[in-house]
Amino acid sequence: MTAYPPGLDRWAQELAPALGRNEAEVPTALLLDVTRDVAHSILRPAGPITTYLIGLAVANGMSAEDAAARVHELVEKRSAE
Repeated sequence: MTAYPPGLDRWAQELAPALGRNEAEVPTALLLDVTRDVAHSILRPAGPITTYLIGLAVANGMSAEDAAARVHELVEKRSAE
């Protein structure tokens, strides 16, 4: 996904402090891409659950990029079965 609503970044900047996060650097495009891929390839409700789990992985020290790569690997594996 290359474009998303411009208000999305503003929302993330407002939401981050409300959730106790000082930095509002949100990999919006990455998260939207992963959510879309999971929702279309696995199951629609799995999209937001996956995004939540990526957030937990990031909170535990994994980069969002690494977490997304692991999700994509699993999606590809499931698609090949």
